[in-house]
Order: sequence, then structure tokens, then C-alpha cells
Amino acid sequence: MTKRFTPAHPVKCLGLFLVFLWTSLAWTQSAKQQTVALPPELEPVRAALEKYQDPLVAIHDGYLSTIGCADFPHDPQPGHEQYPRGAMGIHFLNPSLIGPSVDPMHPQILLYEPVGGKFQLVGAEWFVPLATGVKERPQLLGHPFWGPMEGHEPLMPIELKHYDLHVWLFKENPNGVFAPTNPDVNCTGYAYDVQMHSTHHLAATK
Repeated sequence: MTKRFTPAHPVKCLGLFLVFLWTSLAWTQSAKQQTVALPPELEPVRAALEKYQDPLVAIHDGYLSTIGCADFPHDPQPGHEQYPRGAMGIHFLNPSLIGPSVDPMHPQILLYEPVGGKFQLVGAEWFVPLATGVKERPQLLGHPFWGPMEGHEPLMPIELKHYDLHVWLFKENPNGVFAPTNPDVNCTGYAYDVQMHSTHHLAATK
């Protein structure tokens, strides 16, 4: 006996369609919310770094992971950089880009957040060690760098004195797009969550 095909009830079909439509709209709205509102001068920087959403592309281009997720859960100490509580994430450093000057399109460091067993690109950092011979505090896009400061132990030697400037291109930061830490970046649950204190501030050269 041949089994006849019975169309689904129109009401059920409509219900399934509405569920699908609602899910699609919710996903689209979520994607829009994840797009960080940036000043116009940072839009080209974000576009240039978009390819590094895939950390394997970053590794191919010379960025090397420091493994540890830099986390600053404590209030800053006197005489230290006044970092708000938050995290920086996992640093991918490109040694070939280190020098006394900076290029906005080629930051020395990419910042990733561990999410569900993967790395999610959240920002970038321009990094200038004093050993490069830099003579004065760097500035980029009108923003002075933090520092000079000691290295962030234990993720780098304390002797690695430097200036740096973070930018949150791919994740909203309630403290500002150029804040050094982001309270919405989470290292909790990651095997190498490195909780640190604020870094000792050094006397500026100028």
C-alpha cells in the first residue's frame, strides 16, 4: 500500500516559520550589538585587522602567542599604572614589528579572549620597549601611550620596560576604546588565567 504524503497543518507551518524568523532576527541583532562603535580614524585599523579573527592567520603573519590570559582583578597600587579592574586577554606578539615608532595599521600585539575553547579577537596593542631607543612618550591618533612601566610579570621579564597603548576594536569596553583593561574580557575558566597586579610606573623621559 502506497503511503500518501500529508502536508503539514498550515498553522504548524506558520508557527515554525515565525520561530525561524525570530531566531534569525535575534541572531542578526546580536551580531549588530557585537560591532563596536569606533571613531572614524579607527575604522581602517579594524578593517586591516579583521583577518586576524582567525588566530592561525595571525600566527602565519608572525604573531606568537604568550599563552597566558592577562587578568587584573585587583585595584591599582600607589606608584603603579592606574589600571581599572579588568583583563587584557591573551597577547599575540609580533617581534618583527617592534621599534621606536609605531604604525597604526600594524600593531605589535593582538589581543584575544578565550571563549568556549577558542580565541576571539577583541583588540590590539601598540608596544614600544625603551630598549628601542625611543626618546619620548609615543602618541597615536592623538592618544598618549601609558608608561613608561616595568614588564608585566610573569608574562614578561620585569626588566622589559616599555610604553603601550591598547585599543578595543572588536569588543565594547565601558571604560573607553583606549583603556588598558576591559572589564568585559573574561579569563575565568581558561587554564592559563594569569592574575596580576598593576605594573610599576617609571619616571617618564619627557
